[in-house]
Amino acid sequence: MPTPSLASLPIRRLTLRDLTACADLSEDRGWPREEHKWGFLLTAGKGYGIDDPGGGLVGVCAVTEYGPHERPSLAAIGMVLVAERHARQGVGRRLMRHVVAALGTTPLTLHATPYGRPLYEELGFKATGRAEMVRGHFTPGGSEPGVPTRAATAEDLPAILRLDEEVFGADRTHIITRLPAFADQLRVAEQNGRLIGYAAAWPNMDTHVVGPLIARDTETAKALLASLAARTDRPLRTDIDVRHEELLGWVHERGLACVAFNSVMTYGITELPGDWSRRFAPLTVAAG
Repeated sequence: MPTPSLASLPIRRLTLRDLTACADLSEDRGWPREEHKWGFLLTAGKGYGIDDPGGGLVGVCAVTEYGPHERPSLAAIGMVLVAERHARQGVGRRLMRHVVAALGTTPLTLHATPYGRPLYEELGFKATGRAEMVRGHFTPGGSEPGVPTRAATAEDLPAILRLDEEVFGADRTHIITRLPAFADQLRVAEQNGRLIGYAAAWPNMDTHVVGPLIARDTETAKALLASLAARTDRPLRTDIDVRHEELLGWVHERGLACVAFNSVMTYGITELPGDWSRRFAPLTVAAG
């Protein structure tokens, strides 16, 4: 039997049964397996993939939609991966075109590596921001932020959801309500009984990823990040909007070094909704 051409292989929706194959594909491209994150993305969002007749997956991507279920106001695209043996054969372009077409008029966003950015620009995405990935063991020191924080409780969830929608610019209840089970830590900052920020730390291989990080101001963001760091022995990793220069300087002083820069790109909108000044880090760059 002749081997089918890549262009003729169908694109299908992925399910949790594909989790191991997605992790295998990540590993094939030199990425961590990230099975915990893959499980989250495949249940909170939608995965798209192409089956390899020889076994495994040719390529995949994940889409996370926000806003009304029937008419999303924003969708984030991430984890665009193509097996090494099928690289540079147009698979990533085909997957992206399929997803863009499937989402119709929904505005889109993604974080692009320097390697991936030319493809996204070819498809009509525009760079509208930049994020710095930092990683390392957090070392306390100097003048620590004085904003009090505490572990979140179930009673905090309505206030967290209200603050998150105000800052993010779209309803992501289906994401935030999964945080208590997904994250190892979920903490809030308050002032005069009012929630002014929240942050989570979730396990990813040997690190804890800090995200989302939503805060009224930089001091609150520092307090939340420091409180998460104090309760883990793992290195921290997070992706901070480069416009938050003060926070970036502070985390560098405390041992988190720059790993990479990614371009924040949009399609169908000129900038992301919400309030960037209070949005310090995404849940994950794959989901915004």
